[in-house]
Amino acid sequence: MLFFKRKISKLSDEELLIHYTKSGDTEYFGELYNRYIPLLYGLCLKYLHDEDRAQEAVMQLFEDLLPKLGNYEIKVFKPWLYRVAKNHCLQLLRKENKEITLDYTVNVMESDEFLHLLSEEESSEEQRTSITRFFLEEMSYADIVEQTGFTLNNVKSYIQNGKRNLKICIKKQAL
Repeated sequence: MLFFKRKISKLSDEELLIHYTKSGDTEYFGELYNRYIPLLYGLCLKYLHDEDRAQEAVMQLFEDLLPKLGNYEIKVFKPWLYRVAKNHCLQLLRKENKEITLDYTVNVMESDEFLHLLSEEESSEEQRTSITRFFLEEMSYADIVEQTGFTLNNVKSYIQNGKRNLKICIKKQAL
C-alpha cells in the first residue's frame, strides 16, 4: 500500500483526474483534492469569514464533487476547482440572504505577518523555494530534491511549515 501511495503522489493533477474518472477509485481524487485543501480553505475563509464554516465548506465540496466529477469536462483542475469553490461559497451566502463583502483594502501580501514569512531568517529561502516549486511550478517532491539538493525530509518539512505559516497568516487577516 505504501508503494501505491508513493506512486500516486507523483502523478500530475491531470493524470489523477483521468485515473479517477476511468476507475472510480476515490484514492485518486483524494490525492488530487488534498493538494488544494490549504488553498480552498483560504478561499472559503475569504468569503465566509468563519473558520468553522470554511472548514465545513471544504469538506462539503469534496463530498459534492466526488460523485459528480465525471460529469464535467475539466481541462486544468486547479482553476476549475477555484471557480467551483468560489461559486459554492457564494451559493451558501445567497441562501442566507447575506450581502457578499470582500475587503479589498486589506493587502494580505504586504502585511507584516506575510512579509515575516518571506524574511531572511534561517531556512526561509529554502522554504520559499520549496513552496514556489511545489505549488506554483507544480513540481513533485523528487523534482525539488533533484533541482535544489535539499533532502526529501527537508523539502517535506519546508512545505508543511509553509502551509502552517500561511494558514496562521490567513487566520490573522480574517480577524
